[in-house]
Formats: sequence, C-alpha cells, structure tokens
Amino acid sequence: MNRKELDPTASPRESFGALLRSSREALGWTQQDLAAASGYSDSYISAVETGRKSTSRDFVRAVDKALGTGQTLELMWVGMRRKGFLEGFPEHAAQEARAAKIRIFEPNLIPGLFQTKAYASAIEAAAVQRGSSTQDQAEERVRFLATRQRLLRRAEPPVIHAVIDESAIRRPVGGVATMRAQLEHLTEMATRPHVIFQIAPFSLAEHAPFRSFVTLLTSADRSVVGYTETADHGFVVREDRTVRTWEKAYDRLQVEALTRAASLELIRKAREEL
Repeated sequence: MNRKELDPTASPRESFGALLRSSREALGWTQQDLAAASGYSDSYISAVETGRKSTSRDFVRAVDKALGTGQTLELMWVGMRRKGFLEGFPEHAAQEARAAKIRIFEPNLIPGLFQTKAYASAIEAAAVQRGSSTQDQAEERVRFLATRQRLLRRAEPPVIHAVIDESAIRRPVGGVATMRAQLEHLTEMATRPHVIFQIAPFSLAEHAPFRSFVTLLTSADRSVVGYTETADHGFVVREDRTVRTWEKAYDRLQVEALTRAASLELIRKAREEL
C-alpha cells in the first residue's frame, strides 16, 4: 500500500490532513475504521488526509466525534478558512486543544487562554483602529478565542504553566475597569490545580531567555512542538534541536521568575494599584 508522506508546512490542506492522520493513527485505526465510525467513505478520508480535497464542517465534526478529539479538528478547520488569522496559528490552536501540557511565555500581554472577553475585545478594537484588521476579523478572533478557552473547562484539562512578563500585568489594556477585571480573573485562574502562573519581574532585565512570545505543547505521547509569532506570521516549530533549546531556556526561566506565591501577590498588588 502506497503511503503519501505529508508535509504539514506545504499548505493548510496538508497541515489539516496530517493532523487528521495522526489523530486517527493514535487510536490504531485504519481509514476504513474511521469511515465506519464517521459515516464517510474511506476514499473521501484518504483524499482529505493527503490534501487532495477540502472538506466541510459536517465532516470535521463527525471525525472529531468519532476520534474523541473534542473540537481539535474543527478548531483547525475554522482557522484555516478565516483570513484574519496568522498563517500557522490554526494548526497551533488545533495542537493546543489536544495537548496534555502547555508552557507559555508572554512578554507583552496576558496569554490568550486567560484573557477576558473585554480584554481580548480591546486588543482587537485597537487593531481595527490601526487598520490592520477589519471589524469582522476582530469579532471572529474573539469568538475563536472563546472556543479555544473551552479546554480550561474540561473534566481533565491540560496542565498549563504560564510565565508572564511583569509589563503584561502593568499595561492597562482596555482601561482601568477592564484591566482590573482581567487581573481578578487571573488571580481566580491561579487557584486552579492545573494552572501555574509565574511573573518574570522587571528586575530579570536582560537575563530573560526569550524576547518574543513562545509556547511549548506536550502531547500525551510526550512529543513536543513549539510555536512563536512575528508581526505577520505564526510558526509551528517541530525541529527537535530548536524545541530542545527552547525547553532548556524555559527551564531556566521557571527558576529565575518569581515563585507562584510571590507572582500571585504581585498580580494582586497590580490590581489594587489600578
């Protein structure tokens, strides 16, 4: 049997197909098994997996249900069809939805998974005012963020470790009321057993190992992929050497950032000062 090797970086279709294939094979299923469980033919599934055919929301919902992947595939499918997302971000969002462990470093803003709707809306409204986004794109991104955040409410959510630069909790995005509510939400999230927040204080200065947003996603099989962004592009990073370098840097960051208790105290202090 000929098996087409997929290049997830070649196109959005191949990226989606690679995720579908890996989700299926993680269960030890054949295309015929998935066909029987989803109600679609194995030839159709093959065409989608190899990037030869685009597909529909009905299909991605059917295979998400059959494979038990929650909304992983639907998240990626939605992101692929929206022009308002950075290239690479829909794939990252889909991998995030199936991750067992998520490590985040955020140098400028509250991480998206922990943003309130008002905070996220303020960020998107500013993008519209700058002319870098349309109103429809802004609203779509806020809705998509709410969908991503559902992973926090699962019966068995992923472990999330977020190191946030102090500037992110000091910057009054959306004004005082919005920021106070955002910091209150952050303190509430910090009480959850699967969430760990640390603040990288200003005093860390040039010793902070990252200069931009970085995420490391660990799957149930312990494989790790990275993600980062520039102003106009998102990058899913699979190259083992790069990922291992990021992991070592993140380990150092965890040690040098404030403790969990000290970080929570600083977040509360920042809220009170507003």
